[in-house]
Amino acid sequence: MDLATSPLFERLQRADHVLLAGAGGGFDIYCGLPLYFRLREMGKRVSLANLSFTVLDRVDGRVVAPGLMEVRAETQGPAHYFPEGVLARWFQARGESVSIYCFDKVGVAPLSAAWAALQTELGFDTVVLVDGGTDILMRGDEAGLGTPEEDVSSLAAVDSLTLRDKLIVCLGFGVDAFHGICHAHYLEAVADLSRRGAYLGVTALLPGMPEVDRYREAVMFSSEEMARRPSIVSLSVVGAIDGDYGDQHRTSRTQGSKLFINPLMSMYWAFDLDAVARRCLYLEPLRDTTTSWEVSARIETFRARHPTKPWEDIPV
Repeated sequence: MDLATSPLFERLQRADHVLLAGAGGGFDIYCGLPLYFRLREMGKRVSLANLSFTVLDRVDGRVVAPGLMEVRAETQGPAHYFPEGVLARWFQARGESVSIYCFDKVGVAPLSAAWAALQTELGFDTVVLVDGGTDILMRGDEAGLGTPEEDVSSLAAVDSLTLRDKLIVCLGFGVDAFHGICHAHYLEAVADLSRRGAYLGVTALLPGMPEVDRYREAVMFSSEEMARRPSIVSLSVVGAIDGDYGDQHRTSRTQGSKLFINPLMSMYWAFDLDAVARRCLYLEPLRDTTTSWEVSARIETFRARHPTKPWEDIPV
């Protein structure tokens, strides 16, 4: 490894079939699109999945397994909120037919079974979990965990699989401040993972990169299609890519809050998934959960029984 190499892409170079999956639900899979297009240019087979906030009982897609559905451009779902269906339609508008596999928002045990079913269905050998934000790195004793239920459920499910490689990328440094993440504790987590040899560096998303321009197009398309509930994270990232700085808002959804749009927001931070899973203090108690409510309850119980670090500002 030297300055001319990317540890993230060195790892991905070994893959034959990569599954990019949104870890935290909602629009997280959009944050993986620059990687999707880059990997295809590298000649890799790439599939897309997302932990879905859409009520899948109201979607007419093909049921692959319990809690797992294939969504395509023609798939009908709720008109007001269906990020995966909108993304499939964006691909169709580009002349491509792309499936997005949707995981239901459930506990870790059924989610792990759905992940295993998708591995059997597709045969991928590598997974990249994509977090729109940074809270997937919180191990449990930080001042705030953000919205950890979906991220840690995805982390546990992928950790249970046998694969050639498992990776995590975070996009949107600073966006989780709205949900109470202490970014000094995030940087502490990065440092800890670096000591473990599990930090794979950063990759900047820059204007003019074809992969980044396509990501921007998809985000703006989804913002028009779902004008009442556009992606806060991806609009913030797009703003950072375009050079916005500070308290600048691209959607009325963030009005009334103070944003910190910054250049670090438009960088992929990459990590070894196994190391992130081993570092998480509350992962094991979640493995036999069956519902998302049970996941939330056990996280609350963990937090009540363990001391947490005081808030820390970044001293620069």
